[in-house]
Amino acid sequence: MTVVGISGSHVVVFLLSVLVLSLAYLLYQLENSDPGPLPISSMSKDINTLRETYKTLNKSCFILGASGETGKELLREIVQSQIFTKVTLIGRRKLSSEDAAHENVIQEIVDFEKLDEYASAFQGHDVGFCCLGTTRGKAGVDGFIRVDYDYVLKSAQLAKAGGCTHFNLESAKGANKDSSLLYPKTKGQVEAAIEELNFDRYSIFRPALLMCDRQESRPVEWMTRKLLVPVAYMFPTAITTPVPVLVKAMLNNVLLPSDNKMELFHNKHIHELSKHGETKVK
Repeated sequence: MTVVGISGSHVVVFLLSVLVLSLAYLLYQLENSDPGPLPISSMSKDINTLRETYKTLNKSCFILGASGETGKELLREIVQSQIFTKVTLIGRRKLSSEDAAHENVIQEIVDFEKLDEYASAFQGHDVGFCCLGTTRGKAGVDGFIRVDYDYVLKSAQLAKAGGCTHFNLESAKGANKDSSLLYPKTKGQVEAAIEELNFDRYSIFRPALLMCDRQESRPVEWMTRKLLVPVAYMFPTAITTPVPVLVKAMLNNVLLPSDNKMELFHNKHIHELSKHGETKVK
């Protein structure tokens, strides 16, 4: 009798195959999950018509976190689209980019630890974009909560008092105020706290892992993004969100009239909404 043995290399190949197939199945399930209908009003006009109409309204906006990856892209798109007559950047330091030097862009330098002293910076804006945030690794637990909850909530309160009617919050996939984990719990808690401020319109965006070339990128982060490129290509809405896609979705949503007091955009919604810049809104 001949006994055929299984080598260690065969076991490794088998286990890797199982792992790859399991991950592919998980990504497939995430890609095909249903987050529900897009939470916006149905429109038949294309986005270019909506953009031109919006320009006639002479709206103004502010951006919190314009030095971050989302904020920088958002500022660039706003300046190019010219949909706002005035854009105010509210931050702890002055930006020197070409977009920040645009004639319609005003910079307000504030101390986030003493925001009450800078209430005037938040006055007179129709639309607010909050892209403010940090990480636990960069700021520690207390610093993360202070930025992503305290600073964000206080800014929203001052914006509401200053006349802002549409507040847009960049949150994160999986945000849940009842979570036992720090990151999703903090994101969920600030979402809920801002909703209680009762803005005329409150839009929450929950992107997945943001795909961008960070200036402060660490080698591991850089490698992770490179490895995710094929995943993002095959399963675009499963676990990734390119920053330009998020920004287009945020701006397209501003252009779309809505009767909703609160709008929650999951990652698949964000991808869908961003495409309205290329096709007609159905």
